[in-house]
This record gives sequence, C-alpha cells and structure tokens, in this order.
Amino acid sequence: MSPNGTASYVDVAELPALVGKALRAAERAGFTTSCRVEQGRLLSVLAGGAITSIAETGTGLGVGLAWLISGRRPGVRVVSVEREESRATLAAGLFADEPDVEVVHGDWTRIYEHGPFDLLVIDGGGGGKDGGEVADVRRLLNPGGSVVIDDFTPFTEWPPLHAGEPDEARMTWLDHPDLLSTEVRIAPDLAAVIGTRKP
Repeated sequence: MSPNGTASYVDVAELPALVGKALRAAERAGFTTSCRVEQGRLLSVLAGGAITSIAETGTGLGVGLAWLISGRRPGVRVVSVEREESRATLAAGLFADEPDVEVVHGDWTRIYEHGPFDLLVIDGGGGGKDGGEVADVRRLLNPGGSVVIDDFTPFTEWPPLHAGEPDEARMTWLDHPDLLSTEVRIAPDLAAVIGTRKP
C-alpha cells in the first residue's frame, strides 16, 4: 500500500476494467493507500509469467489484486490475504465472479496455507520492514518463482539507507541466500525489489 496511491490514478486513461472497478470501490470507501499506477503495471507484467499460482499479502481494497488478476494467464490461481475483516469482506465481494480468486481474512501468515506460488507480492506483512517477520521463500515460492517487495525509495548509495541507517529490510531481500534479487526503479521516487528463487 502506498501513501496517496489511490490518488495516483487521476487522469490515467485506459485502465483494465477490473482495476477501474477496484479503484472506484477504494474511492467510495475513502481508502487512500492503494498501490500506485506504476506498481500496478509492474504487477500485471509479472503476473503474466506465473504458471500455476499467485499470492499477495495485504489486499487493501483490491487495486493491486485487480492488476494481478488482469495480467495473469487463464487458470492461474490467485490468493490474497487481508488482516482487516471489513476490507477482506469488501474485496472478496468485489472479486466474487472472478474464477480461481480467493480473498482470505487474517494475518499475512495465512498465505502459508495456500502455497507455494510462482509469484508472491509482499505488501501487507512478511517483508521484514519495521523489524517484522520475513516470509520464508523456501516455503512460499516454487523454484524459479519470484517475490516482489515494493514501496522503497530508490537507493543512490551503497548500502541503501533508511532514516539515515542501513536499510536492513531491503538488504534482507537483496542479499537473500535463496534468491537472485535486484532493485527496479519504477518511478523517480519509487522502487521495488524483485527476487527469483534459485533452483
């Protein structure tokens, strides 16, 4: 979820229909922290590479999930976990007619019940930010599967810093022993780390 992410869609034309539907639901609910347009486009592209399954932690009101669904191949299963019950309920209703899509209410760790996956998007727990637990990619990713952790500021020095200190969360993913990882700048002020599980 990105600060003012919902507002980033103002004047953006030609969104996938499902993204537009989720965006309108977020606007009606006053939910301001949807994924940004740039993040959504990245998720859609990465979803196209999944063969069997995709997962997301942190559904919010489903804008990022809509990008994933819009980009996936037919028959690819998508599971998203949301800890706030009202959001999970709203999102589940929003995607009720989409085949092979499930929105689960609960802590991010409930994603373990549904894996492993070809693509895992970590946005609502499991990223190690603020000292939180780091998702176990050996359990959650198929070999060759990818994980995405976003909402980073692009780094301009090494090691990357956060609040003047080495960015431990980002370094966890860039140096992860089970992943081949890199940072991708998707906007002047926004970056994502993408890691692929080693065979």
